[in-house]
Amino acid sequence: MFSPKNTAIAMLVVAAAHVGVAGAAAPEAVVAPLMEKALDDYPGKEALMITVTYPPGSVDPVHRHHAHAFVYVLEGSIVMQVKGGKEVTLTPGQTFYEGPNDVHTVGRNASQTQPAKFIVLLLKDKGAPVLVPEK
Repeated sequence: MFSPKNTAIAMLVVAAAHVGVAGAAAPEAVVAPLMEKALDDYPGKEALMITVTYPPGSVDPVHRHHAHAFVYVLEGSIVMQVKGGKEVTLTPGQTFYEGPNDVHTVGRNASQTQPAKFIVLLLKDKGAPVLVPEK
């Protein structure tokens, strides 16, 4: 049985857990490679296809790809924006493009309760990183 003292302790534990969740960092995106292919007709270039899964509430840091990035949404809803561009919310079947000189200022799951998943095809320099954080 709960005594008033145990009830108060339980309420403090629950309150502390909520504060911890509120102060916690947003969950990170999960990236999985699908295919990597050297582009022989374009020396020094390669294509990389990845899936990105945003857990609920996931937010990307501001970054660059130094690549042509073609996004296709599979599940859920994502919000994207490049510097100087308009913020857009994308749903399954919709696409987004980032150029090699774009700064990706907004990349996040539009939902706090549902995951989102999309495919990205990157045309980039061979061996170059997929993502470069912007300072």
